[in-house]
Amino acid sequence: MQKIFDQLIDSFIENKIGIATDFLSKNLAHQLTQNLLHHFNHHEMKAAGTGNEQIALQNKNFRSDKIFWLDKNNKNPFEDDFFKLMDAFILYLNSTCFTSITSYEFHYTMYEKGDFYKKHLDQFKNNDRRKFSFITYLNQNWTAADGGELLIHHQHAQQHISPQNGKSVFFKSNELPHEVLVTNKSRMSITGWLKSD
Repeated sequence: MQKIFDQLIDSFIENKIGIATDFLSKNLAHQLTQNLLHHFNHHEMKAAGTGNEQIALQNKNFRSDKIFWLDKNNKNPFEDDFFKLMDAFILYLNSTCFTSITSYEFHYTMYEKGDFYKKHLDQFKNNDRRKFSFITYLNQNWTAADGGELLIHHQHAQQHISPQNGKSVFFKSNELPHEVLVTNKSRMSITGWLKSD
């Protein structure tokens, strides 16, 4: 995994956004996709809001995705494998880049056809614990016609990132405004944040 971790970190250093095309194995991506679909089909995913637990707002004109939070207490073997992978990445990140990450939080995300998330930053105004945003995509055979790209707003340019299966994206939560463009079919991911105390 060190090669993939280096791919994420090196591309982040070069362009402020790290990208690794095969962060998840095909099997783990498949199993996590099945978990997400189970929660979605059982109506367990809830409309996402903006803000944190103190200030939470739902505005479907700003974002229209649904989420379900991952929890180690669920003892799901495939989610546990994902957590172990993130633990290993954070250990490597802290040892090579001195980032002092101490925790994380992740949720499954479902964008149905026509859904979007307008331009925003991932850090709260009243809480700066989120240091890095980390997204892992769960979409087989994604094409340009499917839409749903992650659009990153750099200072002098824009960067389009397709949500292809197993790909992970990594950037500072307080630095890069971004949005999810309208998707033309169901778009799935695990989205979360690496945090410090």
